Amino acid sequence: MNISAMLQMALSMAIFGSIGFFAGNTGISAAELVFVRCICATVFLVFCWLITGQYKVEVWRTAEILQTLVCGVFLVLNWVFLFIAFEKMSITIAISIYNLAPIIVLILGTIFLKEKMTIRSLLAIIVCFLGSVCIIGYDGIGTFSDFIGSGFVWAIFSAFCYAMTMLLGKGISGLSAFAMTFIQTGIGIVMLFPFMDFDVFQGLTKSNWLYILGTGLIHTGFVYYLFFNSLRKLSTIVISALVFVDPIVAILLDTILLDFRPSVLQTIGILLVFGGIIYTLIGPKPLIHKEA
Repeated sequence: MNISAMLQMALSMAIFGSIGFFAGNTGISAAELVFVRCICATVFLVFCWLITGQYKVEVWRTAEILQTLVCGVFLVLNWVFLFIAFEKMSITIAISIYNLAPIIVLILGTIFLKEKMTIRSLLAIIVCFLGSVCIIGYDGIGTFSDFIGSGFVWAIFSAFCYAMTMLLGKGISGLSAFAMTFIQTGIGIVMLFPFMDFDVFQGLTKSNWLYILGTGLIHTGFVYYLFFNSLRKLSTIVISALVFVDPIVAILLDTILLDFRPSVLQTIGILLVFGGIIYTLIGPKPLIHKEA
């Protein structure tokens, strides 16, 4: 067992788990924050790509580049929707819904890839659905506007886009992880630039800038480096277990630093969601690799 790789993966997930806390202290909106994140990630990963010499052995295929670009669109939308969800609801609730992505992959795989839906998969979907209903709560679905304003829809959009990122990324084998990711974050810069309100960067405090740069350099560039450096040295089972460091850290920070206290019904919902996800991962064929 590669202990060094395990520690790197665990650290990357732990750092990413604090992204909600950082995002809430940047003082800028979701789109602008993702734009900065894309710039930092692109610069950092291109630098790593060059100094490691990976560019010398890169395999460029037109089909894979196009697939990577489409994958990048979903990756960037995933980030934007997740940060909007953080603005509208607690980090704990948003990250719980966001982590429904593996279940969405199961559903999409059954519909579009003609993969067989097993009893295990069906039970996991039902459990996660019930958990989602508990998380929203009766009060959260009183009216349609309440439902939209709760942030639940944005968290679901984020989970769906993340699921699409995973499905589209599965068939990319020629490009290195570094090249694939800086292409994706590069397309994010192009996508978001027309919508940027650069006035939001005026009047920010030093603290705001520290959180902004931390989100870009640490939560994106450094985390991606740790993640990709350890990914191919670990088994799928180990990766599937370590990805839960991310939501655990996020929930702990939300409850300890931000004093969030879920209701009894929400607590049951969170347990059901993660129970359903874990149930899919402990089977003979673990579901997915997680990306930070």
